[in-house]
Amino acid sequence: MITEQPRTRKQASSQEQRGAYKIVTWGCQMNVEDTDQMALYLAELGLREAERLEDADVVLLNTCSVRRKPEDKAFSLLGELRKLKESRPETIIGVCGCMAQLRADEIRRRAPHVDFIVGTAQISQIPGLVRETRQRRRFQKRLELPPRKGATVTDLPSRFDLGARPDVNRQSQTVNRSSPVASRQSPKIKAFVSIQYGCDKFCAFCIVPTTRGRERSRPTLEILEEVRALADRGVKEVMLLGQTVNSYGKNLLEGKVPFARLLWKIAEIEGIERIRYISPYPRDYRDDLIAAHRDCPKIMPHVHLPLQSGNDTVLKEMRRVYTVESFKEIYWRLREIPGMAITTDIIVGFPGETEEQFQDTLSVVSDLRFDGAFMFAYSTRPGTPAGERDDQVPRDDKKRRLSELIALQNGITCEINESQVGRVFEVLVEGPSEKQPPSQYVRGRGEGERHTTTEQRKTLWKGLTRHGKTMHFPRSGGVSAKLAIGNRIEARAEEAHLWGFYGKH
Repeated sequence: MITEQPRTRKQASSQEQRGAYKIVTWGCQMNVEDTDQMALYLAELGLREAERLEDADVVLLNTCSVRRKPEDKAFSLLGELRKLKESRPETIIGVCGCMAQLRADEIRRRAPHVDFIVGTAQISQIPGLVRETRQRRRFQKRLELPPRKGATVTDLPSRFDLGARPDVNRQSQTVNRSSPVASRQSPKIKAFVSIQYGCDKFCAFCIVPTTRGRERSRPTLEILEEVRALADRGVKEVMLLGQTVNSYGKNLLEGKVPFARLLWKIAEIEGIERIRYISPYPRDYRDDLIAAHRDCPKIMPHVHLPLQSGNDTVLKEMRRVYTVESFKEIYWRLREIPGMAITTDIIVGFPGETEEQFQDTLSVVSDLRFDGAFMFAYSTRPGTPAGERDDQVPRDDKKRRLSELIALQNGITCEINESQVGRVFEVLVEGPSEKQPPSQYVRGRGEGERHTTTEQRKTLWKGLTRHGKTMHFPRSGGVSAKLAIGNRIEARAEEAHLWGFYGKH
């Protein structure tokens, strides 16, 4: 709920001089990274981030259309923003992201107070739209997507000071090393780096090819320059993003670049200690990528490998171009790498899915024993082949199947984590934890008592293991040099949970 409070003369004057923005984000890691780039553009206009929506002069909603729930949340917030617009007509409201790309006309009809709508490929237009809206109030939209053939990504948001990336010559693929590469972003330990946009797979349930366009890869040197700049700012871990990230390297001016080759090049960058990526496509796993996981210590022993269904007929109707057996072959090859953790995505209740086919999925999950999973009931998406089918699974059946799957997989995850209690993990220290310490870590508390003071919560820190699991641990004995944010420590897992571990270093 937005609560509008009158601003003091001092506050109003400050806002007029500098201005503030607020971005609300739903969806995947790609959307989070898009939000980072929107923030960079708004910072170039001299805007700072507001803590509250009602304090912002520019409000952007970065939306998601993968499922219905985030769309409903976006429309609900737009309804609340109508009141803010009525009380402060000068507020600029923009809608961005996948829902903007897909449902622009509906957004305009249901929320006429929106000033502009920006699609997924037009983030760079946001500064100009903000300037134009300040000068004259008229609705605008930018929804163009690159053509579906032969496109390379050339229009990317700036990440560097002076409003420009390094001078990359896209014909010769050379870089002017004298160009400034100090990132605008605040120092942080982990960062997302988009290496690919769009998708050419056209799964029957997915709206991404419509909302983000065809698959296109960023030039290799441009990615490497960005990662070097992030390393210069103290980033230790990068997460490479793409809709089918391991198919990276097509339609580049420099020629085809295998994804594994890009990983090795990033591993050579000084300061980068950990490399992750999401989301790969099972069919696109090649020998060189599996070998890179085995041989390169900077590539983390964690793969998120989307299964979607454990039945071949359902996979075929989903237009997933692999079978259960071919998936298992890749899975077991990855499991041969010592310490490899594998997580997955699964959809239940896809149109036409029978009870027997669902049971096949449960059987595969029981057999493979994933470390974790994102599990969903199928959500109808207009404009997709699956959304047009007349054999939709009843809602109650989908809910029941999802509950069964969650119970099975969560039990497996807890069993795996329990089996690792006592093991020592390398942990990248991220800082204070939001979780309360277990009772045994809090002195002076009765057994089972979980209430803690703010000061006690500050003693519990967190980090991520190489396998992608969270470790919470007490920060003992005052300020330790080893416990500085960004350092790697060794921590022993002492208590297992669904999300990871409590431990001690």
